[in-house]
Amino acid sequence: MEIVGEDFSDVRLSREKWSRRHYTACSFRDADLSELTTEYAVFTECDFTGADLTDSHHHGSAFRSCMFARTTMWHSSFRGCSMLGSVFVDCQLRPLVVEEVDFTLVSMGGADLRGLDLTDCRFREANLVQADLRGAVLRSVNLSGARVEGMRLEGADLRGAHVDPGLWTAAKLDKTQVELTQAVGYAAAHGLVVEPW
Repeated sequence: MEIVGEDFSDVRLSREKWSRRHYTACSFRDADLSELTTEYAVFTECDFTGADLTDSHHHGSAFRSCMFARTTMWHSSFRGCSMLGSVFVDCQLRPLVVEEVDFTLVSMGGADLRGLDLTDCRFREANLVQADLRGAVLRSVNLSGARVEGMRLEGADLRGAHVDPGLWTAAKLDKTQVELTQAVGYAAAHGLVVEPW
């Protein structure tokens, strides 16, 4: 099923199950999508401003270049999904379950992601400026090319993460867990010369 340009603003669509549907340029502004389930659905350039996605569950779905502004996602889950190029502004994202989600090119500047488990997610070339990831689990996360100025990583777990050298000076780090090779990168970024004894 392919739906193009439809307006679902203010519509109550809670507890529905959508499988392999394609939505393009549709508006879900202020829609009630709580407890929605999607499987392998594709949303392209859709607007979820003000939508309620509380307790919704998504498996293998793609949200491409979508707008999420003031969207509520409490207790939702995204497994094997793609958020390629989507924008998140003032969203309620905690608590949230994400497993192997592709956040490539997303804009999440200032997002509150504290304590989330983002293991194995991809944030390539994402905008994470001023994002709050204190206490988050970022094991094996790909942050290559991401904008990380002012990103808060205090108490976060970065072990195995792929990061650019600039992260070590641009982000806020305190009690952040890293592995030995990352510690060497941190030292080099701060002007130290690391040599074998």
